[in-house]
This record gives sequence, structure tokens and C-alpha cells, in this order.
Amino acid sequence: MYESETKTVRCLECLAHAEKPTRPPPAQSGVAGASARREYERRKAKDEQRLREKWGRLGGLAVALSDERQSTKAWETGAVGEQRLGARLDSFAGQGIVVLHDRRIPGSKANIDHIAITPSGIWVIDAKRYKGRPELKVEGGFLRPRTETLVVGRRHCTKLVDGVLNQIDVLRPHLPDVAVTGALCFVEADWPLIGGFFATRGVHVVSPRRLGKLLTRETDGAIDVANVRDVLAAVFRPA
Repeated sequence: MYESETKTVRCLECLAHAEKPTRPPPAQSGVAGASARREYERRKAKDEQRLREKWGRLGGLAVALSDERQSTKAWETGAVGEQRLGARLDSFAGQGIVVLHDRRIPGSKANIDHIAITPSGIWVIDAKRYKGRPELKVEGGFLRPRTETLVVGRRHCTKLVDGVLNQIDVLRPHLPDVAVTGALCFVEADWPLIGGFFATRGVHVVSPRRLGKLLTRETDGAIDVANVRDVLAAVFRPA
């Protein structure tokens, strides 16, 4: 076949063999902390615009001298925590572990920070960059109902456990035969030199180092990691 535009001749028989369908490329893993970073930039721009409107010709100076609002700064803090944990999780790629970062929950504005797929199961991971030491406060248990409260420093964080459990409930129906485990990973928290990790209502509360050890132990399963990744990537799109 002669192509006049390129002035070349192509063999139809060779072309038929060359154009055999190939396996589609693997799903993109996403960018850790991307949505939190965008939200920070949006809020920062909005805060600066508010100052410029308020101070007029002195708006630029007001922006330069003003501290960022805590509610805005928190988004950057969270983005950095997700990025750092994401980089650590990606380092396990050579050990049969695949990670999807910053995935949007269908029909919601919420997202899952990290989904790690190992040969033994799926891990739903929420990254938090909080100061203070994570602790589990337990009350009751014998004559009264047992209650468990997650505290980081002076901050009550039990709702974070609820959030991870909700994420697990959203993910599990898409792969009901695969085990799903939840983890809250506190980046830069005041962890003790030895131990200090625990679980509450089935959710592991750990440091990045401890999380890495838990994940790399799960290499003996028979799960098709690539197939599970593709299924989850199709449902939970990048945020």
C-alpha cells in the first residue's frame, strides 16, 4: 500500500501482524495529596483576594504581612502528610505491593488517601499529620459498656476511626471475596521509641514505619494484585 502523504510503501501482511491488540497499560496510581493541595491553593487564593479587596492599594502589603488562616493551613499540612506517606508506600512496589493514591469516593466529595493492594488483601489507609502522641483511652468493660476513644495529644480523634470504617464499607462490595483492612497512619506524631501502636474496632493506628512492616508481611497470598488494582482504579477515580 502506497501512502502519498508520507511517500512510503507499507506491506499489508506485515501491518496485520504488527497491529495485533495489546494489553492495555496499567491503571495510573494517582498523585498522593493532590486534592488536598488543590483545596489549599483554592483557599489561599480566596483569603488573599479577600485581603486585597479589604485593603485596596495596600492589599499586597496586607497579604505579605498576614499569617495564613489555620483552616487554610490545615489543608497544606494534610497534603504534605499524604505526600510523604505516599512516597513511602510507593517504595514497596518491588515487593508485590501496588498503591492507589487520592481516590474519589463515587457520588461524594470525600476521598480515600491511599489504597494498598497486597497478595493477601486490601488496605484502606488514612494519612494524618498531627502533633502529639496517639493513645487509646478505654472506659467501662465490666459493669458498663466498653468504650474506646482515640486521642492524639489533647485532640479527640475517634471520628477518624469512623471515617476509615466508612471507607471500608464503601470499598468492600466491589471485591467482596478480598479481605479489607483499615489503618490510620499518623505522620510525624510523637510515637514512643518502642511500641505504642494499637488497633481500635479493627482499625490499625500506626506510624509510617510500622505500616510498612505490616504491609510487607502480606506477601504469601494468592490475590491477583494487578487485577484488583484495575478493578478499584475503575471505580475509585483520581480525586
